[in-house]
Amino acid sequence: MNKADLIGRIAKDAKIAKTTAAVVLDTTLGSITDSLKKGQTVTLIGFGTFSVSNRKARKGRNPQTNKEIKIPARRVPKFKAGKSLKAAVAKK
Repeated sequence: MNKADLIGRIAKDAKIAKTTAAVVLDTTLGSITDSLKKGQTVTLIGFGTFSVSNRKARKGRNPQTNKEIKIPARRVPKFKAGKSLKAAVAKK
């Protein structure tokens, strides 16, 4: 499923126009992104939790030249699935 498919599904299930569904989805994703940028956690009960993880600086290797490189520290988004989502996926 891609973004267009998801918008179509939201529009059909909520009985709203696709343009409205697109605005709703974009606003939702934008709100989650803004919260993560601020270092906040976003919890959707039953679905999962979005959070930010800090990765330490480390050494790596360039596979083409085999030279050692420094990989800087950075913040990355993280998602942990909720109990209901795990149970739904596990069902056959």
